[in-house]
Amino acid sequence: MVDATKAFSGFSVRDVPEAKAFYEDVLGVEVTEDHGMLFLQLGDGHGVLVYPKGPAHEPASFTVLNFPVPSVDDAVDGLAAKGVTFLHYEGMTDEKGVNRKGGPLIAWFTDPSGNVLSVLEQ
Repeated sequence: MVDATKAFSGFSVRDVPEAKAFYEDVLGVEVTEDHGMLFLQLGDGHGVLVYPKGPAHEPASFTVLNFPVPSVDDAVDGLAAKGVTFLHYEGMTDEKGVNRKGGPLIAWFTDPSGNVLSVLEQ
């Protein structure tokens, strides 16, 4: 069978150096690189594989990675100051891009390859 304790997910990007700069410099995620792929170090031995697809890359149409934060508003403000643009969904998000319509506060944005990520209030 499989050992689920060592399982991890992954997603593709258009450009590995561009992705590495975004995840390290903008989001502050520890990133390791091996064989032309990235591994986002998420703590407690958990990580996500980021692999190159080049021009064949198509961004996921769903959220591929959620970052729990103590305050969505603070996270949105901090990331916006670093140039991150938040997604706006008509009837769902406010002017900052935060969904305040029930459930935890959440705001979505994309990486340079168009993959959807979020900050989610704990």
